[in-house]
Amino acid sequence: MVSYRPRGKIFGEGDPSDRIAIVLRGVVKITAATANGREALLGLRGMGEIVGELGAIYGSPRAASVWALNLVQVRLIPASTFQRCLLDHPDAMLAVLGAVIARLRESDRRRLEFTGSDVLERVSMLLAELARTHGETAADGSVSIALPLSQEEIAGATGASREAVAKAFRRLRAIGAVATARQRIVILNRQALHMRAS
Repeated sequence: MVSYRPRGKIFGEGDPSDRIAIVLRGVVKITAATANGREALLGLRGMGEIVGELGAIYGSPRAASVWALNLVQVRLIPASTFQRCLLDHPDAMLAVLGAVIARLRESDRRRLEFTGSDVLERVSMLLAELARTHGETAADGSVSIALPLSQEEIAGATGASREAVAKAFRRLRAIGAVATARQRIVILNRQALHMRAS
């Protein structure tokens, strides 16, 4: 088991895909550099999820970087061991294939939803998704997203500039949909957020 502090690099884009990581604790973010040099946030993975499996299967260089978003513990497994496990256990291969297909569908769904949407809508959609996947609901119905995502990272996930994301957050705060604090976003009014997301 290997531990990483927040913002620690687990895998680097372009590095050899010589191992996979199974997330045992915390959340990792997957990023890739865009043509203009910005960082695009491709996804988040949590406990029990595998990262680096496609490159390990095909032997290609890593297509993205993987970073610890908070305190993370992973189990690193050599690519050859992972490949052998998949060949020896078809049920494991099907499970990995199912996870890859689910991620592809999610990516396609997000791309379709983002097409034709303005920045406020895209930020609202992302926050609604993060509330669903990483949120903790309080007794008053508010949902706390305790992920240390910067506005720059949210911009990278929504294909927007940091300034446009800051403007979207100001608007969402003004209508009482969200509150922000250090390393935390709180959804105060889900209905208002969903109205902005649709």
